[in-house]
Amino acid sequence: MSHYPDLAFVDIETTGSNFERDRITEIGIKTLAQDEVTVWESLINPETFIPLNIQRLTGISPSMVAGQPSFDKLAQQIKQELEGKIFVAHNARFDHGFIKASFKRLGIDFRPKVLCTVKLSRLLFPAQPRHNLDTIINAHNLTVSARHRALGDADVLLQFWRVCEQTFGHERLLQVVNQLIGNASLPPHIDQNMIDVIPDSPGCYIMYGENRAPLYIGKSIALRTRVMGHFQAALTQRKEMKLSMQVREIDWIETSGELGALILESKLIKERMPSMNVKLRRSKDLCGWRLEHDPAGVLRPALVSHKELTPGLQEDLYGLFYSKREANSYLTAVSKKYQLCAALLGLEKVEEGKSCFAYHVKQCGGACIGQTSLELHNLQVQTALNFYKVQAWPYPGVIAIKEGDEMIVINNWCYLGTAINEDELYELADIRDAEFDLDIYKLLKKALVGSFKHQVIKLGRATQALDD
Repeated sequence: MSHYPDLAFVDIETTGSNFERDRITEIGIKTLAQDEVTVWESLINPETFIPLNIQRLTGISPSMVAGQPSFDKLAQQIKQELEGKIFVAHNARFDHGFIKASFKRLGIDFRPKVLCTVKLSRLLFPAQPRHNLDTIINAHNLTVSARHRALGDADVLLQFWRVCEQTFGHERLLQVVNQLIGNASLPPHIDQNMIDVIPDSPGCYIMYGENRAPLYIGKSIALRTRVMGHFQAALTQRKEMKLSMQVREIDWIETSGELGALILESKLIKERMPSMNVKLRRSKDLCGWRLEHDPAGVLRPALVSHKELTPGLQEDLYGLFYSKREANSYLTAVSKKYQLCAALLGLEKVEEGKSCFAYHVKQCGGACIGQTSLELHNLQVQTALNFYKVQAWPYPGVIAIKEGDEMIVINNWCYLGTAINEDELYELADIRDAEFDLDIYKLLKKALVGSFKHQVIKLGRATQALDD
């Protein structure tokens, strides 16, 4: 029977949640090695202020840590306790991230194999609605000696491990650990250094295969976490496995937020055509419907081709489509949904005075043979298509959407670029030949009625907005 590797169940208390700014105030480690448990714990002088809310949560006050050693005095002891063991923690990115950053400030490289008990709980107890520590304590009737103290919480993790072992058995648990600790999750041509330099901030990532051929482009508000997610999923998903086997290099472009990342992703996929993305279509053959009265007074949809199309400037445009075929399919679906006459919509040819096919199957109100008045039919057509009306550009000119330190410059739903200072802002605002892109239109339309509607700078006031 295979033995478990040595496990160090770790919990820390800190002055806050930022790896770089905040500091550790306590570490508790319970080591399970060859069925024996050893304990190491210490309060740590963070040499910085402990906020009152943190003091209330942990019970650790400045007076308690004042006479305690700082992390640098304990670093070698801590390293010895953790070396060669699997680092087990709840939300392990937090505890591991803090300890790794603390070692890094001393010039010590700390890279253990990490097992997150949140992920372990999700995998083994998928029916459980939540996987925070309090839920796990209640779900498995664990004994809590000191909640929100390092050794107390580390002891809870050891108890949870015992529950997993009793419930699923030694071999199954070992298999799950090997799946989760990530030692097999990095692709053969990607090393940890390549991953470590990717920031965990918003932006787009580009994965390349041999000869820098683009394989896949994605976006995330946490780039490194998302990239690692691909490789962890490669253990169970065929597409991710294929990507992992082919990837040779990873690049990224940071943005100030999610909207910038979404727009950049749409542009990059169209420009670079990565082999494993769903192909996004360019907008060069776009068309839409316009309603026009024919000589008999029937309101008929007329197709507006790409040459005549100026989305954002046309008030009477309905639906935008990548092809004439797509436009006709959409109109057919609308006629069925709202029981409109396919003949009067121009979708079906009938002899004058004869009913359309839909009338025979009770899918048309009979406007084709005068059973419904023309006025009512026209009103129904207008009402149905209004749900799909292309919104005219609601601003008098160019705007910028402020997101973090960046300004996304837009005119008539066209993306002009992203500015980081006033000179760039006005340079982009002068662009006159930007191409309308349907995917970006949809992103912007959603953003401008949502959380970004109060982040709009009308460029007449851009200088003032930049100075704020």
